[in-house]
Amino acid sequence: MSEPTILILGVGNILLGDEGAGVRAVELLQERYLFPDQVELVDGGTAGLELLSYLDGKEEMIIIDAIIGDEPPGTVKKMVLDDPPAFFQNRISPHQLGLSEMLSCAAMTDSLPDHISLYGIIPVTLETGLELSEAVARAVEDISLQVIADLRELGVDVARQQETISA
Repeated sequence: MSEPTILILGVGNILLGDEGAGVRAVELLQERYLFPDQVELVDGGTAGLELLSYLDGKEEMIIIDAIIGDEPPGTVKKMVLDDPPAFFQNRISPHQLGLSEMLSCAAMTDSLPDHISLYGIIPVTLETGLELSEAVARAVEDISLQVIADLRELGVDVARQQETISA
């Protein structure tokens, strides 16, 4: 059996504090870990349809984003998306329109990955600024560990930057 091809997509606007949590999570993963070629990490920013080509040939996709919710700020929610275009019809993210369009187009062109999960972080603030709040910065750390655990569960060999990837 071949190894699954995986996209880790961090989305958000880094100019609006905690709204950039998804992008910051991808940056943290790239900084700390070495990934095999089957894993692609993408800073999706606030792009929408422009991200469609990254889905080509992917079997798994992990989306990381700030989401709207009633839980306390800094809460991490992991959701498996059985019907991603329908899921994003409800307003859960400040910039979800682009993500919803991308996933809908991928579904129409049969390029939607087989398995899609979302790590959502409840923001503290969406005010202008480059820094994450303490609660969201801790959540980004937690998500990075959870994503690595998810990848290892899929059989992906991930190593810390100072280590070497074993053959």
